[in-house]
Amino acid sequence: MKKLLPLVMLLMAAPANADLISKHSTSVQLTVDAAASQATRLGSSYSVSGSNVSATLGGLTAPSGSAAATMNAGTYTQTTAGSAFSFTETFNQGDSIPSNTTITSGVAPSLPAFGSVTTTAGGVAGALAGTINSAGVMSLTAGGAGTSATGQFVAEITIR
Repeated sequence: MKKLLPLVMLLMAAPANADLISKHSTSVQLTVDAAASQATRLGSSYSVSGSNVSATLGGLTAPSGSAAATMNAGTYTQTTAGSAFSFTETFNQGDSIPSNTTITSGVAPSLPAFGSVTTTAGGVAGALAGTINSAGVMSLTAGGAGTSATGQFVAEITIR
């Protein structure tokens, strides 16, 4: 009875010739996540540092076509023989551009082998299900990983 009290109060306040309109809607949405990969091409880098070392610095050689840059090593000699020195030379070769990067029909032919790749597994539907019977009663069944099932019931009452 407590659930019907607000409706009864509305009806008592309505004029005798009022129309009562009731609308009900039930919906179910099922979602399975798609698999996805994101690849980021990394560039080449070169650095050199030291003390008590004289240098003809090296660097990067510009690539041709789709190749990655390559290292051009420098020439280094100790400035004061017999004294302490330190020297560091670092080269990280970046990614070349693969020849199969053309995407047709919305599907990449293969995943590029770039230096930074993040891959997410797709969902597994499993037993994922949602139904609505003729009385508007919904039923949801959980699926596997990467899925969701959402059910909604909306009741609208209008008094005119």
